[in-house]
Amino acid sequence: MGYMSELMDRARHRISVGDYHRMAEAGVFGHQDRVELIEGEVFDMAPIGSQHAYVVNQLARLFTLAAGQDCLVSTQNPILLGDRSEPQPDLALLKPGDYMARLPGPADVLLVVEIASSSIDYDRGVKLELYARHGIPEVWLLDLTGNELLVFRDPDGGTYRSSEAPRAGYPVRPLLLPGIEWRLGEGKTWAVPF
Repeated sequence: MGYMSELMDRARHRISVGDYHRMAEAGVFGHQDRVELIEGEVFDMAPIGSQHAYVVNQLARLFTLAAGQDCLVSTQNPILLGDRSEPQPDLALLKPGDYMARLPGPADVLLVVEIASSSIDYDRGVKLELYARHGIPEVWLLDLTGNELLVFRDPDGGTYRSSEAPRAGYPVRPLLLPGIEWRLGEGKTWAVPF
């Protein structure tokens, strides 16, 4: 088994962000395709179910109202992490700026929020490591299936040195946007937070 996986690793052809964009322009990916580029490989993204969409929309509303002009709330849009990764987090809170001519990069990102049901292992493994390696200061991972919110801070290489799982009723605030607070309401769970 080790020999075969070693051969498969060598057989991979990793592409750049430029290659990825040219492939999209050439029609390799259709408008209906949900894909993202991670470390030079194109990954299919899980379909968005109603619970996932509802939570993304509610969090986007909460963040937009609470932050005002302090940040831009980006919903399911790409961020550029090096020349081989263009993930599409569910939510990214960005420094105010003009992103018309370029995608936001690591220095622009204040917080990433990933909402997961079927993609929890991918988000907690591949994507969390990617965000840490590129210095994204804080990531919230909301596991709808496991009914848990995980908060990761203080990136160091490919890991976060600090992680916590806030309990219901505990206020959660982004480190770089302390004016935003999210607290579960009475009788709510992280699986049904609104």
